[in-house]
Amino acid sequence: MDIGFQMSLKLIGVDHVFFIQKNSTNWRKRTLTINAHNESYSSRVVIKENCYYSVHPDNPDWTCFEQDASLDVIAFFGFEAAVEKLMIKLYLANIQKGKEIIQYYIDELIEEGVKDLPRFEDSTGNPRMKSLNEPLMTNEATESAETPDSKEENDETVLEGATAAHPENKIDDEYIHRYLGPLTPTEENGLIQLRKRLSATHLGKIPNDSHLLRFLKARDFNIDKAYDMLCSSLAWRRHHNVDKILTEWRPPEAVLEYYSGGWHHYDKEGRPVYILRLGSMDVKGLLKAVGEDGFLKYVLSINEQAMSMFDEVTKAKGSPISSYTCICDLEGLCMRHLWRPGVKALLRVIEVVEDNYPETMGRLLIVRAPRIFGVLWTLVSPFIDENTRNKFFIYGGNDYQGPGGLADYIPNEYIPEFLGGTCECDVREGGLVPKSLYRSVEFGEGDEFSLGHEIYQAAYVGKGSPHEIVVTVKEHESVITWDFDIIKGDVIFTVFRHKRPKEACSGSLTSLGESPSCGVIANVDAVVVEKPKTCHDGDSVQGTHVCSQAGVYVLQWKFKSSPPATSLSSKPQNKAKIMYFFEVLRGTDFKGSMSSIESAHSGFSQLNDNQRIHPENRRFREV
Repeated sequence: MDIGFQMSLKLIGVDHVFFIQKNSTNWRKRTLTINAHNESYSSRVVIKENCYYSVHPDNPDWTCFEQDASLDVIAFFGFEAAVEKLMIKLYLANIQKGKEIIQYYIDELIEEGVKDLPRFEDSTGNPRMKSLNEPLMTNEATESAETPDSKEENDETVLEGATAAHPENKIDDEYIHRYLGPLTPTEENGLIQLRKRLSATHLGKIPNDSHLLRFLKARDFNIDKAYDMLCSSLAWRRHHNVDKILTEWRPPEAVLEYYSGGWHHYDKEGRPVYILRLGSMDVKGLLKAVGEDGFLKYVLSINEQAMSMFDEVTKAKGSPISSYTCICDLEGLCMRHLWRPGVKALLRVIEVVEDNYPETMGRLLIVRAPRIFGVLWTLVSPFIDENTRNKFFIYGGNDYQGPGGLADYIPNEYIPEFLGGTCECDVREGGLVPKSLYRSVEFGEGDEFSLGHEIYQAAYVGKGSPHEIVVTVKEHESVITWDFDIIKGDVIFTVFRHKRPKEACSGSLTSLGESPSCGVIANVDAVVVEKPKTCHDGDSVQGTHVCSQAGVYVLQWKFKSSPPATSLSSKPQNKAKIMYFFEVLRGTDFKGSMSSIESAHSGFSQLNDNQRIHPENRRFREV
């Protein structure tokens, strides 16, 4: 700490820095506490550092070392932020020097022939072995407190504490090497403590050590944080029956046919490889066909497969495998993938996987990334854990074929043909999801694996019974966004601002929901703010409206009668079906968001054979 502090203060001509340090040794508890703070220049920079040495709670031959420090730049001529960053960087670099100093003195003792230090003994000559958190008792107090029954119990407790090799307090070295991988003493202790804590609070099956270790790594071996994260994940798994998803949940036909991803051999480290051809996947069509929950459940099933594969590969390989490598091919990625509902679905997938399958992805190789990928990365990267982001390798164009590319991580014989290799790959390209596979009932209806969340809603629009959504806008210049598909029939879409907000939100409607009325009438109940647009069977429509004032707005889909039937075999339609998504964004949040990107020009989700794009499909208002 003082080295970094000196280098920083030399910027203003200070050559010497004085620290005040206080050392406190407790021979009985076998602890050493060191507290230090700077005296020099303390009116501008305050540095505090605390070091704590103690006996390992489960192995008296080990020493635990804890260190924390704080830095507060009070006044530094307007360069407070820069000085703070510099000093933190220097401090982190000097932590290693502290370790070297400790090792230096250990080596000095060894050279002097000192290989063991006598432990503290009490007045009877017995070593102090009980938990450091227990209060010390004199021999007289101990004898007076013990009854014949309690003395026997206390003897058993002391014996258990004195046994360093108790099975609950130690992990066999061979087991660590075989199933967990290298662990420092601190990491091993964290795993033991987490296992004990979970065993004491959870009944039934406890996850294996490899699973516990992932949560510890995800929380930098902070036992409290890892425990909270693990408990939340276990509750989530029970609530959604995730343990049965591989055996009892049947993926929808659309996912099996059009989800372009699959397992593909192993990387050079023996980890399973998963290939995801995201650029050629009709994500929007899949969301319309199986819903957000169906899409997410399939991703969960992939992660459950990975967990099973880890155990199998570990047993076969003879060394621990706890993660997989993913090759994500972005060939074909374009603006059609970057619409707000899709990005929201992607963010939810990232959130659920990060919370419940931490540290399972060892490496992500993103290949053939187009320029538009930068937009997507800007949106999703803040939601990805930093440790996970460090595992991303992004290649534009054909860079993945050069030095540092796929061949560095994947054996040549396993590189797929479509990426320049020689290996046949069963992962299909995906393609457009046909209209026939779009869901005709509500998503997740009667599904015991339902995750309880959907982006798109389905509704029928009949003659004389329009479908309406009441939207309360609290701030002017807020933006209403919508994205809907016409699954069947023709409709007329209009946006109104209601003249009588209280009437529009009567009953149980307070902010968002279906209007209880039989239909808003233009210039009577409400003012038209987006002119009526005719939308035909198979159209995909995205749009926005900037609200000039706060109030209650209504999104209306009204059935458009079909022309008379031209033959006896043709039946006139009397209702239409739509699938829709809408959202209200503040004006400041809207700028630069996915909704502000012109996405309606894409014919990717058009449902008719000719993939026509009607003029009505374009955004209704340019922002």
